[in-house]
Parts: sequence; C-alpha cells; structure tokens
Amino acid sequence: MLLLACFALASTVQAQSWLPQTTNSTASLRGISAINARVVWASGTGGTYLHTADGGATWAAAKVPGAESLDFRGIRAIDERTVYLMSSGSGDKSRIYKTGDAGAHWDLQFTNPDPKGFFDSIAFWDAAHGIVVGDAIDGHAEILTTADGGAHWERRQTPAALPNEGSFAASNTCLFVMGAGEVWFVTGGTGAARVFHSKDQGRSWTVAATPVRNDSASAGIFSIAFRDPLHGIVVGGDYAKDKEDRQNIAITSDGGATWTAPPTGPKGFRSAVAYVKDAKEWVVTGTSGSDISTDDGKSWTPFDSGSYNALSFISAKAGWAAGGRGRIAAFRN
Repeated sequence: MLLLACFALASTVQAQSWLPQTTNSTASLRGISAINARVVWASGTGGTYLHTADGGATWAAAKVPGAESLDFRGIRAIDERTVYLMSSGSGDKSRIYKTGDAGAHWDLQFTNPDPKGFFDSIAFWDAAHGIVVGDAIDGHAEILTTADGGAHWERRQTPAALPNEGSFAASNTCLFVMGAGEVWFVTGGTGAARVFHSKDQGRSWTVAATPVRNDSASAGIFSIAFRDPLHGIVVGGDYAKDKEDRQNIAITSDGGATWTAPPTGPKGFRSAVAYVKDAKEWVVTGTSGSDISTDDGKSWTPFDSGSYNALSFISAKAGWAAGGRGRIAAFRN
C-alpha cells in the first residue's frame, strides 16, 4: 500500500513535462507561434524560421533570403499560410517580413528607419490589424500599428518612458493583445517595471507600476498574458541571475490598473507566461526552468528544469516551448 501511495504521489508531481522534439537547427529560438495542434512556426538567429505540419514529429528549418544576419525574435502565424516575422536589432536590423504562401516567398514589409530603434515584439488582433512595440525613441516607447495586414505601419504616441526603461525582446511576449483593440506591453530596466495598456489599438494609453524587481538593466517584466480582460499575469526577474526567484511575478484582477505579488512565485527568472484555457492553468518558462499554476497564479509548482525562452499554447494537449540551440519541446499534461 505504501509503494502504491508513493507511486501515485510521484505521478501527480510529474504530471507535466516538456518532451523535446528534433529540429536539426542550432539557432537560438525566441519566437514560437502555434496555429493548431499540427501547425507551429518558430524563429530565431541567423534569419532562421522553423515550421511543422505534424505537431512537431518533423520540423523543417530554413532562412529568409537576404536576412541571414538578422535575429528573428518575433513570429506570429495568422493561419497555415500567413506568417509575420519580426527581427530585433539596432536601426535597420529591426524589420518585419510576411509570407502568404507558407514560407515559399517572404516580402520585406518594413525596416526601422531610426538608428535608435529596436523592435521587441509583434502581435495581431486579426489578419489585418497588428502592432509592434520597440524600445524608447526620444523618450517614448516605439509603437507601430497596421490596419491593412502590414502594408503600412503608423507610429503611435505613448506616455513618456522613465530613464533606462525599455521592453525585453526575449520571447515575443512582452506584448499581448485581446479582443478588437485591447493591448498591453511591459517594460524593465533600472527603476522601471511597468505595464502600459490601451483599449483603442494604441491610440491612447494608461500606465501602471508593478512590484516586479527593477534593480538592474537586466531586470524587470519580460512577459504578459491575460485569461480574460480583467485577469492577467506578468513575469520576469533578472535574466543575469536566472535562479533568483524574488519579485519575479505580479497578478491583476482589474485589467492591469493595479498589480500585486502573489503569496508564492515561480522558482527563478521567467521570460514567458501563457494561459491554457481548457485546463485553466498558467504555464511559465525561462532559462532556469518551468512552473505551472492551477489556482490563477497564487501558487506555483516547478515541473521542468530545462532552459527555454518562449511559449505558445493552443490547449493542454497542444503547447510548445522554444529555446537555445534549436531547442523545441512539446508540453505533456
């Protein structure tokens, strides 16, 4: 009876895990976007993008012609054929590409014209309406929006940034959209760990402070997600001290107007957070491990010690993480 009880306990504790998949890529991956349980896209260094049409049983890796020097830290798949890539880098190294034929051809849609620009994340409300956030230029975060599928991008005004404040291009999840026009983005840096919120596709903004640590240039909020318009979670910490687990999370129940720290948090720096709707679970990951919460972020249980940067979930049976050296893993719940 004791042996059976111990086995049951072990099975419960190890109910979640990441199952590594073979990608044949060595790129550092920071973008991943799942369309359904079969079709997933990922992106990374060296102009690299990856694609699977069988749930990750096989992955195909390729490079965008002419973009071999770029770091694609953001990817958003609209459907099985329409995908956007966002590169991060100083000035004209920050670009947006689009394919409408599942990667057979890529069109360069936009190149950042400002030498001080640096793109951090890209997201879409629907096939036509999208948004990009970048580091501050002339004291304000760079926000670009499109209403025609990326053919044109328009600069939006944001509240003044604090000194040394910026977003982290770590997982393409420092930006989160919902509904027809609601959007949040998060920041970090010395003295700054804030959440910016717009209800009108970036035309007007409010900003809120959080209790997430901001005691160095490598600390702050790295990722944000919401399960509905009111309830959300931000995670981060200090990526230079990725095993430290203090002040690395905050939760909101009022749409981001106020943020509080839960009783316990993840066990280290975390660069990505996602809500798994059908299981009513939250999953976070980072370079020092992954954790799960089943009580809306109030408490967390570590389930994997592997190093990952980014997450994308369709359901509890269809979720993926991406990390360094071409690492991609499927979630097992």
